[in-house]
Amino acid sequence: MRTAVITGASSGLGAELVAAAAKRFHDIECFWLMARNTEKLHETAKCLSKDKKAEIISVDLATNEGYAIYAEKLEAEKPDVVLLINAAGLGFLGNVHESTWQKQVQMVDVNVRGLTAVTTITLPYMERGGKIINISSIASFCPNPRMTGYSSTKAYVSSFGAGLNDELRKLGIRVTTVSPGPLDTVFLEKADIKGNSKMFEFLPFCDVKKTAEGAVKAAAKGRKYYTPKVFFKLYRVVAKIIPQGIMVKIART
Repeated sequence: MRTAVITGASSGLGAELVAAAAKRFHDIECFWLMARNTEKLHETAKCLSKDKKAEIISVDLATNEGYAIYAEKLEAEKPDVVLLINAAGLGFLGNVHESTWQKQVQMVDVNVRGLTAVTTITLPYMERGGKIINISSIASFCPNPRMTGYSSTKAYVSSFGAGLNDELRKLGIRVTTVSPGPLDTVFLEKADIKGNSKMFEFLPFCDVKKTAEGAVKAAAKGRKYYTPKVFFKLYRVVAKIIPQGIMVKIART
């Protein structure tokens, strides 16, 4: 069965990516929706038409147990995964020395270990023509003080996607790295960003639905990167030109 796997599908950009993928990839028969919140995953599944099957997979992608559950399901059902979207992500605002090691490690577990584990576990079930979408961030373009851990994990996501895309080229599988700017989702509240960052008040926000649709469209075309809004495309270029020491001061959140 031609299957799409979407992590972080319970809300925000992840949920919108499910709807966008269903609309763009008509040949996908089944959607595996992954996150911790079962109730919200069922809400996301309502966006799918009656001819699409939804599989709810309630797992914690920060744990080895979660990876094992997913791996066992793949082995048992052996789906033809034509689309993998790694949308699960976690971030916190604040200086590292004022944070806790639990928060910092949790970001690494979800954003780095989770994405890496899910991708590696899924690849044996993907064939030529398969697409992978990894959700990074404009934070990956430059270290962001007060979001140092988060921006570092997203730099990993972007680097991992670029290298993986080249590795999989001969197999006919393409990887698209998506780097949106701020999105008006529950992420802002969970990350304690709302009302606590002058930078976020200054930056233009990306529309969640349009970002999801743009990401899926870019993946369908086999593009390596997708960054919404001209402002953030320019920021990406500037971040490569200006010395990092200066950019770090500019990018302070």
